[in-house]
Amino acid sequence: MSDPKVFQVSEITELIKGVLEDGFSGVVVEGEISNWRPAGSGHVYFTLKDRQAMLQAVLFRGRASRLDFAPADGMLVRAEGSLSVYAARGQYQLVCENLVRAGQGDILALLEERKRRLAAEGLFDPDRKRPLPRFPETVAVVTSPTGAAIRDILNVLGRRNAGIRVIVLPAAVQGADAPVEIARQIRTANRYRMAEVLIVGRGGGSLEDLLAFSDEEVVRAVAESEIPVISAVGHEIDWALTDFAADLRAPTPSAAAELVSESRGRLAETAASLGSSMAEEVRRRLERTRAVINQFDPESLELRFRRVLQPRLQRFDDLKEDLVLGMRDSLVRSRHRFDLASLSLASASPQAVLSRGFAVVRSADTGRAVRDSRELSPRDRVTLQFARGASAAVIEESEP
Repeated sequence: MSDPKVFQVSEITELIKGVLEDGFSGVVVEGEISNWRPAGSGHVYFTLKDRQAMLQAVLFRGRASRLDFAPADGMLVRAEGSLSVYAARGQYQLVCENLVRAGQGDILALLEERKRRLAAEGLFDPDRKRPLPRFPETVAVVTSPTGAAIRDILNVLGRRNAGIRVIVLPAAVQGADAPVEIARQIRTANRYRMAEVLIVGRGGGSLEDLLAFSDEEVVRAVAESEIPVISAVGHEIDWALTDFAADLRAPTPSAAAELVSESRGRLAETAASLGSSMAEEVRRRLERTRAVINQFDPESLELRFRRVLQPRLQRFDDLKEDLVLGMRDSLVRSRHRFDLASLSLASASPQAVLSRGFAVVRSADTGRAVRDSRELSPRDRVTLQFARGASAAVIEESEP
């Protein structure tokens, strides 16, 4: 029996490459984009996937620049091209000649449906958002203890404000167990009031890598948190449903750390600026106070007092003169009215009438004045009252 042929790795790879390129040229593959990664060269590397399998793919710069849409993770597309082998890694891939949209991917459709349902419950309402404390003493972080996210957060906090206490609540950030662990740690932080701010997040990854932060249980835990939550999932272009439920979204974990830590240098500058402003304001007020006090020397005070008092004294004199003149006029008018009344009274006095030759006849019996001759009868006695003295008489005859 002859020995089998021994191939070099490059030889067997080249044979496989020839078989694939000859047998699978001009194929059209439909799948969901995952881990879309534009490179600095302009080429784009990504994965096409369905529920059972994944296929690596590449779209070179010239073809990528002519796309009429912006591909993103979760998007369902149809890729036209040929299968080839990337010998350096020993993996086969689809070299795309053209890429068109085929509809919405399963993951994006799932997330959109979940987003609409949770939004309808009010979990994303702006009224639920709370402001972050400006100077928190303790920050809790729910993330992987070995990931890049926690290292970035610790580096930023150490550089900006090393006085902040950090509590790391370890949790898996991808995989089947991640949603349960993340939600449990969020609730643990709230149960024991472990911090004033809670950062929930991880570093970047594909849409599938970030799915744990769009899990319904995790989103509800974020929305129910009594501690203000910052969602810091992936890079700036990445998103998760926790971004909508959290009180604030940070584009990266490093940005989240900056949001909860005022820079010591900036605080010092602010304090110095406020101190200078206060000192300047105190100086201006002292100068104004001195200027006012300098106006109150004895001579100035006497002059000011006279200026205030003189018009009032003059007004008092004017009022006194008006009062005296008024009283004088009133007295003259009163005297005139008195004289007129006295004259009227004197002219109406019975004594004055008697002095003009009249007499008053009174009944000697009753003393009443007689006004009608029919009141008298012959032999009635009467008294005659004159202006001076009185006389008695007897009526001899009376005529009506």
